[in-house]
Amino acid sequence: MERIEKLKSFLKEQPEDSFLQHALALEYVKLGQDDEARKLFEAILQREPSYTGSYYHLGKLLERAGLEQEAIAVYEKGMAITKQRDEQHAYSELRGALEELTF
Repeated sequence: MERIEKLKSFLKEQPEDSFLQHALALEYVKLGQDDEARKLFEAILQREPSYTGSYYHLGKLLERAGLEQEAIAVYEKGMAITKQRDEQHAYSELRGALEELTF
């Protein structure tokens, strides 16, 4: 919980910081607080669609929740953006997650 409190403190100073929000979302995932994590991942991607790391984690969260179609849509959107930005590693991770889910 100490990490969460530190991240929240930093976010008070920089509420739109995607890195801090992403880190906080990952902490929530570790604690099983997927609803809180989902809100943060979605806020990041709404504001900054090029923050590609959040697509993978949001997709995995949706998979765990049994929301496969939503997860597929997140992976596909992330793949389109990573391909456009020529981020091969991120693209490959998203494609792997999508293939694992759909095959």
